[in-house]
Amino acid sequence: MVNVLLDTSVLLRWVGGQSLSDSAVGAIADPENAVFVSAATIWEISIKRSLGKLRVGNEVFDIDSDGFEGLAIDAADARLAGELPRHHRDPFDRMLVAQALARGLVLVTSDRRLASYDAKVLFA
Repeated sequence: MVNVLLDTSVLLRWVGGQSLSDSAVGAIADPENAVFVSAATIWEISIKRSLGKLRVGNEVFDIDSDGFEGLAIDAADARLAGELPRHHRDPFDRMLVAQALARGLVLVTSDRRLASYDAKVLFA
């Protein structure tokens, strides 16, 4: 069993039926694995939709239908995200790294820069 955390682009590609690596699909689709979606991801999608930078339907927010679990942000996550080395400037990605580190989750991402952190990463 592996606990994975999807980054925003991976969630969007999964919901949109776009291709992901075989290893990412295997990890996400395996019923033995727990798959998490951070509140930061939902927030990022909402912001980009409201600014007209992203055109997706409401189904992207229905993470339960895919069997995914929501992951709340707590004060420790916020502090860790702020204290991470500046390998990456995107605050949403930094939050995902912090949550993955704090909870021992594997971060599923296409962003190679996130491998600069100590979090376990599975490339999508």
